[in-house]
Amino acid sequence: MNKIILIGRLTADPEISYSQKEPPVTIARYSIAVDKRQKRDDGIKVDYFRLVALGRTGEFAEKYLRKGMKIAVVGHVQTGSYLNRDGVKMPFFEVFVEEQEFAESKKASEETTPAAQQSSQSLALHARHDMDRRNDGYVVDRNGFMALTDCDDDLPFN
Repeated sequence: MNKIILIGRLTADPEISYSQKEPPVTIARYSIAVDKRQKRDDGIKVDYFRLVALGRTGEFAEKYLRKGMKIAVVGHVQTGSYLNRDGVKMPFFEVFVEEQEFAESKKASEETTPAAQQSSQSLALHARHDMDRRNDGYVVDRNGFMALTDCDDDLPFN
């Protein structure tokens, strides 16, 4: 069975291209950095994976994925090789994405971008409430989860 599951952060915005056939198929190429559980002896603590998403999965990547976002990916590994400029055969592998989804809230993801980091640092200078009221009236915490308010019923689990 050829199956891989990865959770990591995009190292750059996806690069988008389209196939030559009609109708054109979206091809998204991007990479993610995946933290290792333990640092290797040589000090490396991150692995990088090249991803390819085709069709609707590629369209999703084009529309929603940006550098720094944390995503979960399920796919399969495809190996190959190419000749470099010196004519040396170089092996490579890519992960062809079958499923992908966000692995953190939108708010947390936005905090990983440089502009959001600056704004979150400036917010830290001011007094901050743990709960915010959204435009639709729901009360949410700083991670975007709705608060349980006026809940006198028993919860359906222990």
